[in-house]
Amino acid sequence: MKKRTLLASLAVTAILAACGKSEPAATTAAPAAAPAPAAVTKIVVGLDDNFPPMGFRDEKNELVGFDIDMAKEATKRLGVEVEFKPIEWSAKEAELNGKRIDVLWNGLTILESRKQHIAFTDPYMANRQIIIVKSGSDITDKAGLAGKVVGVQEGSSAVDAMKKEEAVFNTFKEFKQFGDNITALMDLEAGRLDAIVVDEVVGRFHVAKKPEVYTVLADNFGTEDYGVGFRKDDTELLGKVNQVLKDMKADGSAAEISKKWFGENIVK
Repeated sequence: MKKRTLLASLAVTAILAACGKSEPAATTAAPAAAPAPAAVTKIVVGLDDNFPPMGFRDEKNELVGFDIDMAKEATKRLGVEVEFKPIEWSAKEAELNGKRIDVLWNGLTILESRKQHIAFTDPYMANRQIIIVKSGSDITDKAGLAGKVVGVQEGSSAVDAMKKEEAVFNTFKEFKQFGDNITALMDLEAGRLDAIVVDEVVGRFHVAKKPEVYTVLADNFGTEDYGVGFRKDDTELLGKVNQVLKDMKADGSAAEISKKWFGENIVK
């Protein structure tokens, strides 16, 4: 009997001990730290590959040009790989903000309208929008474009420059836009255009090849600056490239690249 009583007591004691046992307090897990952004190892440069001397294909079909050399030197100093990706220039903002490219580096004019969608480095070159006509043309200035057929590259800053001067623009007989400047120049030479408006660095490069065919007027549609374009939220990369460009100007390497393509230092 005593044995049974002892066993019963032990059982009750065990049950009571189990009931009184407190569960360990639940611990709240610390929120996981946000992963650090991956280090940039490659920069994809968007460009128009028919825009000499800024970026174009040579006789070996290789991409060459002033901006090509500038981008190569800059990325070398940053220690990252560079890839050049030809794009439809009129769709450049969509290509950039769609993250199919990382930067626009191809004679890109800094415009207030573009600043709404693109962040720019400091200017690295000044440029004018020049007027090219066939040699022997009776057009001598902007006023002479009245009643004429004028060509331009679609999506280029020349379009904005001309439209800004409404008093002149509204007198054109026809305003024709082309996929590239080469085609526009061919139409000018063939007589299908009376004039074209184009970036000076590009226009003079072509005129120098056929000085007997083309004439550059003294009049123009204004001066503008070139910059490298980035997505507006890509501030870290922009800052790094901007500093590298400053260093290249300071140590003379940018001047050397300019002399290679233009015969003089025209870097701003």
